[in-house]
Amino acid sequence: MAAVDSFQFLFREISRSCSSYFETLALVGALYTASRAVILLSDCCTLVRVHFLPRMIPCRKLTQSYGDWAVIYGASEPVAKAYAEELARLGINIIFVTQDNASIRATAAALSRSYEVETTVVLADSSLGHAASKPIKEAMRGKDIGFLVNCVDESLTSPQSLIEVPEQGLWDQVNKNVTFATLMTRLVLPGMVERSRGAVVNISSGACCRPLHGRVTLTAFTGYMDNFSRALHLEYSSRGIFIQSLIPFQIASSGQQPSSSREGWFVPKPEVYARHAISTLGVSNRTTGYWPHTLQFGLMRCIPEWIWVLGSRVLVSAS
Repeated sequence: MAAVDSFQFLFREISRSCSSYFETLALVGALYTASRAVILLSDCCTLVRVHFLPRMIPCRKLTQSYGDWAVIYGASEPVAKAYAEELARLGINIIFVTQDNASIRATAAALSRSYEVETTVVLADSSLGHAASKPIKEAMRGKDIGFLVNCVDESLTSPQSLIEVPEQGLWDQVNKNVTFATLMTRLVLPGMVERSRGAVVNISSGACCRPLHGRVTLTAFTGYMDNFSRALHLEYSSRGIFIQSLIPFQIASSGQQPSSSREGWFVPKPEVYARHAISTLGVSNRTTGYWPHTLQFGLMRCIPEWIWVLGSRVLVSAS
């Protein structure tokens, strides 16, 4: 009995001496909880502001805000085609810059018939270096270029180790996804700066946010495009030019989506994605472009990278 009384007395004394520490820990916990609540509320407000309000509130015509013509580089990609069609639906004339001339000509003709806009197809071989820019300059001469859309090659989404990529294939990927996309931006910026208006949209991938096993080149190239866009925004936003980095996650017709049976809420068709993404023009300079993907992005941010890497290794070893 004496032992029990001694323990209770000791416990009361310890509790009394540590009460200030408990109060401090409780205060720290309350502040942390409040900060997370504020961040969550801010993210919800951003979600509504970027993805819902622009679709509910009518805005000025894109031709008035940016210009009459759009240049689409990487037009053979399904997302870029869908984005071009959405621009054409809104009355924007299109210049397609592509290495796949045959398939794009059919798309250009269809857009001209359906939406009564002008379309031009420019064949550009990125392996030609500086000479590849000449036909593009000719196609843009005298036109009010208001948009440039660069799209990363979706074939990069197929899992492949870096040492499995042929050297020539790697050079081609660098030229197409880094060098030529940068060159296209260099070609359109002088006119946009002179007119103090325009928009550059770089479509990469959510892979730029976290490393993915077997997709070294995809992570590297999309990371370049994302940081390139953010640097351009810093330098040219004060001159009236809107720079946007679109970082979508899985889209139905991409290389990682061989079957359309898996289309759904988080895996939209390119047409659905483009319709949502274009509504964010002038609203957010870095976004997924599609609100369910923004939810995925928010969840990904909550996972520490070391847990992400550990989980990836476990999944790879289990497969």
